[in-house]
Amino acid sequence: MTTSEWGNQLYFGDNLPILRERIADESVDLIYLDPPFNSNADYNILFRETGGQQSAAQITAFEDTWHWDVGSELAYRDVVSNAPGKLPELLQAMRSFLGQNDMMAYLTMMSQRIVELYRVLKNTGSIYLHCDPTASHYLKLLMDSVFGAASFRTEIIWQRSLGFKRKSAKKFPQKNDIILFYAKSLDNLVFKTQYRPHKPEYIKRFKKDSDGRLYRDDVNPTGGGRRVIYLDETEGEIIDSLWTDIPPLNPVARERLGYPTQKPEALLDRIINVSSNEGDVVLDPFCGCGTSIVAAERLNRRWIGIDITHLAVTLMRHRLQDAFKGELKPYAVIGQPQDLESARALALESEHDGRYQFEWWALGLVDARPAQERKKGADSGVDGYINFFDDNSGKAKRVVAQVKSGRVNRGQIATLRGDMERERAEIGLFITLNPPTGPMESEAAAAGFYTPEHYPDSGYPRVQILTIEELLNGKRAEYPRLAPEATFRQAPRRRRAAGAQSRFA
Repeated sequence: MTTSEWGNQLYFGDNLPILRERIADESVDLIYLDPPFNSNADYNILFRETGGQQSAAQITAFEDTWHWDVGSELAYRDVVSNAPGKLPELLQAMRSFLGQNDMMAYLTMMSQRIVELYRVLKNTGSIYLHCDPTASHYLKLLMDSVFGAASFRTEIIWQRSLGFKRKSAKKFPQKNDIILFYAKSLDNLVFKTQYRPHKPEYIKRFKKDSDGRLYRDDVNPTGGGRRVIYLDETEGEIIDSLWTDIPPLNPVARERLGYPTQKPEALLDRIINVSSNEGDVVLDPFCGCGTSIVAAERLNRRWIGIDITHLAVTLMRHRLQDAFKGELKPYAVIGQPQDLESARALALESEHDGRYQFEWWALGLVDARPAQERKKGADSGVDGYINFFDDNSGKAKRVVAQVKSGRVNRGQIATLRGDMERERAEIGLFITLNPPTGPMESEAAAAGFYTPEHYPDSGYPRVQILTIEELLNGKRAEYPRLAPEATFRQAPRRRRAAGAQSRFA
């Protein structure tokens, strides 16, 4: 496919079948992945043997645990039976050493995906695997077995924490992540050395000549006496494998979107600038909140993002739109329901927290943010919310939303009205997969209208019943849209790089 025919792609779903079925051999120039792993869990629990009787491992937004279960066993047998090279032998040795536990489940899952990532990467391409020291040594063995030990380029240490660390029990505080950098092949590998500005103490070693240029006398490393070095002719300090100059996102950073594992854009800028050219394809199979695809878009790369939660996909859509506005290049969202039949299938799906995935997807149809990161226990009433402004007070008004995929009745509308009163919401949305009954519509109509104080001629139904079919056909929730909505934290505006790339990442 030529660059002019390309369309960027954002996939919802498990990245393993997407990689196997959708991504062609040697079609990707650069891969960055930050696979979820519960490194904050008790170390002993991660390595504790389990009986395999737990339910299938679930991945939900902001939750990154893996458990040894029937699915892990099947994945293990898939790798041992079908993976190329020495990976089957290595994974069997790891299981013999580690046993059946959460760590082994994680490594088995990663083995399947590393095989596919090797397949889709071009011979000139690179892969950067972001992890932490809890599992990095095991992951490096997996990468060596698939890519080859000779393809290992660098273990990058990123200082992800800058502040004071509390005293830990009998260990040094952990302040870094590890990024494993591998090449597919060393032949024609794309790699462009990056530089950072010289440190002040280095610049102090220079003095001005008669023209005001900074220079210094230095020993010629090739022999033959001394030489004159001019500061403006030096490229800067070569960026090495210790990255201490990219701070983590602090709680008030403009680009922070509330996603706990969000990485700073500067980190992805550096990786993309080093190991790709404009027009190259960047793949992130664990896309999260989309930092990699935002960086790729801004640096004029093509991109493929994959994530397994509808919440993350919705967050990425908003982030791309906020960042690039009308300059955003076209992209396709693939894997989300496009019709009523596929919406019903999503609602009934039991894998990957299927019913809550339906809820997150349905909330995304009205641009509502989930009220909770994930569901726990019984239905608590409000499933999502929208913030909006219709005056200059600076205080947001609220829309609350409830999603139903099963049978519906009038009592649920009455309950929503009670939730609106409790939440002090101006408008309530009842999103339903099944058509509403006549009594439901009457109960909704009885709630009357919301009329903004400063726009007395405008009225919005206080309770609105929206069917999935209507939303798929383009119907929108009715509420004041006179100022920017504040439902999702807005990503800062970004502009694409123009002209030659800066040598400073």
